[in-house]
Amino acid sequence: MKELATHTQLISPAMLPGSALLTDGLATVSPQASKNVRGGIRVSWAQHQDEVREAQKLRFNVFAGEMGAHLSAPLPGHDMDLFDDYCEHLLVRDELTQQVIGTYRVLTPAQAQRAGGTYSDTEFDLTRLREIRSRMVELGRSCVHPDHRHGGVVLALWGALFEFMTRNQLDTMIGCASIPMLHNGIVSGDVAASIWAQVSRSHMASVAYHVKPRLPLPVDQLDSNLPVEPPALIKGYLRLGAKVLGAPAWDPDFNSADLPMMMRVADMPARYRKHFNGV
Repeated sequence: MKELATHTQLISPAMLPGSALLTDGLATVSPQASKNVRGGIRVSWAQHQDEVREAQKLRFNVFAGEMGAHLSAPLPGHDMDLFDDYCEHLLVRDELTQQVIGTYRVLTPAQAQRAGGTYSDTEFDLTRLREIRSRMVELGRSCVHPDHRHGGVVLALWGALFEFMTRNQLDTMIGCASIPMLHNGIVSGDVAASIWAQVSRSHMASVAYHVKPRLPLPVDQLDSNLPVEPPALIKGYLRLGAKVLGAPAWDPDFNSADLPMMMRVADMPARYRKHFNGV
């Protein structure tokens, strides 16, 4: 999810940089764990650092190039943070060009412990989630190349994600779903405040799972009555049964408001389960 959303956003463990295999008691993601998907795309998990770098380049192009995020990394043209080395990176490639056209990263419970927490911990106080952390993965840095934003790529990503959850006996996904702050060429929080007002009325999680933003977006001081819809990715999460965990945080680096979201595999509506093997 950065992102469950827009820069929501799955990737690699704290092993040698070239390795993205899970060896901490979870089912190993093998080099052969890829599959063909209709439409000439292929889904696989990154197996070495060069593949992770391809995902980071795509993320930079989308987040910095399209969203105007202010990214600083030791490698120019790449979106990188300290969590990348602890994550599993899911890739979708165009079979004709072999270009990475979609990605997600996944931080498992064991790897989150090694990293000292999750990305979401940097934006929210997740104290109330402590009882489910052993079964909880964080999704993040999701993005799709602008020429390939169709249902096939997204469906392929989510099919692989749910297979991963089932294989490793994990049942909860969390992440930060991003709402761009740029509206009609002006940086404004009114859109985010309006979306928050909508989802807080209809898709809030139980109070037992509510979290607090470390840098809150001042929603009470903004216009929350704009006739806007949530970004497509957030709407997709909500259709899949995701819940909102609290008010949005402001992420100045990405010029976005981030909604904390949680999705449980068991909450996925039956009509969607047929799309995902093993769910």
